[in-house]
Order: sequence, then structure tokens, then C-alpha cells
Amino acid sequence: MGIAMITIAISSCTEDTSMLGNTLVSESDQFTIVSDTFDVSTRSIIADSILARSSYSYLGKIKDPETGSYITANFMTQFSTLESEASNLFPPLSLLRGEEDDHADNALADSCFLNIIVDNFMGDSLAAMKMTISELDKPVMENRQYYTNFDLEKNGFLRADGLYKKALYTLSDLTQSDSLRNLNQNGTNYFRIKVPINDPYTDKSGRTWNNYGSYVMNTYYEHPEYFKNSQTFVQKVCPGFYFKTTDGLGVMTEVYQTQLVIHIHYMNDGKIINRQKAFIGNEEVLQTTNFISDKNTIQRLAADTRYTYIKAPDGIFTEVTLPVDDIKRGHENDTITSAKIVFRRMNDSSSLTDDLLSEPQYLMILEKDSLYSFFEHRDLPNNVASYLAVYNSNKNTYTFNNISGLINRMYDKRNASADWNKAVIVPVQVITSSSSSSTSSVAGVSNELRVVSVRLVGGRDNPYDPVRISVVYNQNE
Repeated sequence: MGIAMITIAISSCTEDTSMLGNTLVSESDQFTIVSDTFDVSTRSIIADSILARSSYSYLGKIKDPETGSYITANFMTQFSTLESEASNLFPPLSLLRGEEDDHADNALADSCFLNIIVDNFMGDSLAAMKMTISELDKPVMENRQYYTNFDLEKNGFLRADGLYKKALYTLSDLTQSDSLRNLNQNGTNYFRIKVPINDPYTDKSGRTWNNYGSYVMNTYYEHPEYFKNSQTFVQKVCPGFYFKTTDGLGVMTEVYQTQLVIHIHYMNDGKIINRQKAFIGNEEVLQTTNFISDKNTIQRLAADTRYTYIKAPDGIFTEVTLPVDDIKRGHENDTITSAKIVFRRMNDSSSLTDDLLSEPQYLMILEKDSLYSFFEHRDLPNNVASYLAVYNSNKNTYTFNNISGLINRMYDKRNASADWNKAVIVPVQVITSSSSSSTSSVAGVSNELRVVSVRLVGGRDNPYDPVRISVVYNQNE
């Protein structure tokens, strides 16, 4: 009996494991992985302008080596004050009057300057440039969006009889030592354009001061409440300044910060104290950049159907029509686990070798219907309706590894609008933040305002392999 039982047990064993685990999975949950590829159509489209919100402002004029046309940048900035500093911006007025001015009601600043701190530039740092600096008559309010075609001068924001200054500058001043020519902050060299505004200044009440700094100081002594925060300072004291390129060619500067600097001195305990106060214009307050370029040239570029363009700040984007119906046909109940699309950059020797025209580092694909609202609402890429791709210099490509969420979203909203299956690829600037675990995440995204350009394989008359999207399905059985 024992021998018989062992024989039966051995004969019932098998090495076939194909059904192993099937009893643990419901029949409805079993699936098969399948893949397919689909052609994608692309074309260049033009945005009249892009949102002028960025961490940087831009100033200068360069010749686009790709088109031969000119790009000019002007910018406006406001200045900030901190509520924590409001009670100690300047020393007591009695110290500033001095013995010889003990009968005076006011104090005078020694000098006043506008410093333009440049983080980066394109072109020749020795190019001679001219600009004008104009005082605003009223603040540019933050209750609306400002695009790169917004002209403060045409819209009546400049004060007709206000501060107006002409300035000639080069980014590098070879008459100065390196230590003076470059500011060094956190190991990064910053160029500085220093413009004195020491001419007599007449404020709106009709009072004339020896310079703009004296006006700001005495407004502080008379109305310290105007300095309690940036909003009251902009509305009551200094609406801001407009920096306009008027002549010169060859450099485009990326302005990291603008400073309104007031220099003073006073006696304290028999000692002469020299002091300066800087009001800062940066991304914490409102800044706008106005770009001027040749629209006819832009139209000609976008009309070329042999490839597509992405170009900033001119606002040429690549529109992508995704074959959503084809992708979902026969797979209505299947799960799309991957939808990968690669955009190849065309080799362009002029763009690759010219320092004035680099490729964008980041591209973003998003629904065409949200092209403007995404940036206006300060949205972030969510890997459902919007995705980022980084330029791969080794492969000369931009890859969106998985836009399956976008495919599903478009399918769910099919025929809701004429552009329901269309997406747009735009160049963007990305701000990242690091965590304690040394990982970084996207903290902010804005339109790319630097001069960048890339031609992509695609377009109606594309002579190369078509743009394709590779899709992987989990096919329910």
C-alpha cells in the first residue's frame, strides 16, 4: 500500500508552471500587453505674445542669426520694502540735518543710483548700448496679466515731466578692476550697470530736490506709513521705472535684480557715518518685459511646412495633433500604460555654433485650450494635462516618456472643442527646489523669455521619418 501511494504522488507531479498563481487572480483581472505606433501630425503656430512673467527681466538688442531680424527688449520694474524694516529705513532726521542745516526742515541725500544687476547675457559684453530711464506716472497694477507686447509708453504709464535719464553703457567696463566690474554673490559673477540719477528732481507736488534720493528720504520722514510694505511704497512713493533700449546692437542682458540705491552720511557721536539704502526690484514685485521683433519674419518661418519651429521670445510653438481616436479604437476598455513620443531636433550648424542662438533646455507639452491659462494661473506640470521634456544633447532629442494621461483626458473630452485633440509644445523656464533628501522638484514654470530656437522634424511636408507615438496597452481578456 505504501509503495502504491508513493507511485501515485510521483506520477501526479509536473514541471508545467503556466497556470501557477491563476487561482489567485480573478478572470476579469487577467490582461495581455500589446503595443502599437501611430503617426502624429505637427505644424508651427504663432502666438501674438507670451506672458511677461519671469524671474528675470531683459534689456538690449541683438540680431537673430537665424533670421537676420532684430530683437529688442525693454523692461519695467517696481521696488520693494519690507514691513520689518519700515521703522528703520533711514536714521533720525535730526542726525541728517547737520549743524549747518539745523534750521532746515529736510535732509539731503549725497547721491542716488540705479543699479542693473545682470545674471547672464547673450552677445558681446563690450557692445556699446544706449537706453533711457523713465519714471512711471502711475503703478502698473497686479490685477491683470501683462504680455510681452504690452507697451507702457503707448498705454500712458510714463510721467511726462518726471525723472528722465539717458544712459550709455557696456556690460563690461574695462576701466574698472575685476572686483569692481563683477559683483560676486554665492560664487556667481554678476555684471552691474550703474546709472547715477543725481539731477534735480521735482515731485508731483511741485517741490524740487537735489536728487531723487532726497525725495524718497523726505517722503519717508513725512509719511512713514507709505513705506510699511511694497504695495503702499509703489502706490504712494515710487511707481517704478521703465528701461528702454534706444540704440546699440549686440547684447541682450538677463537682469537678475534692479536696485534703487540712496547714499547718505551723518554725524553720530562725533563720527561721520556713511550709509546706503537699497530698494530692490526683483520677482517679489511686478516686473514686465516688452519685446519688439519683426512679425513678417516670424510669419515666414512659421509658414515653412518642411519642419516645425519652437522659438522664443517670438512666440513660435509646435502644435501637435494626437491621433486619439485611432489610439483608442478597439481599445476602449483597455488601459494605456505608456504613450511615448520623441521629437528630434534637426541638425542646424548655424544654430549649433552661434552663441546667440541656443536650443531651449526645457519644453512642455500641454493642451492647446490651456496654452494661456496654464501660465496665468501659475500651474505646474502635473503629468496628466501637461508634461516636461529636457533636451538630450547626446541624442539631439526631446522625449515625452509617457503622455498616456493626456491621451485619456482628450478622449474623455472628445469633441468638446475644435481643438480637443491638439496639444502645443512651448519652451519654458523651470525653477526647481531641493528637499532634505537631495531630490529636486519643479517649483515654478514660466514662458521662456530668453532668445532660443529649435527646428524639429515634422510638419506637413516633412522629408524625414514621420513623428510617431508609441503606445503600450494592458489589454483586458
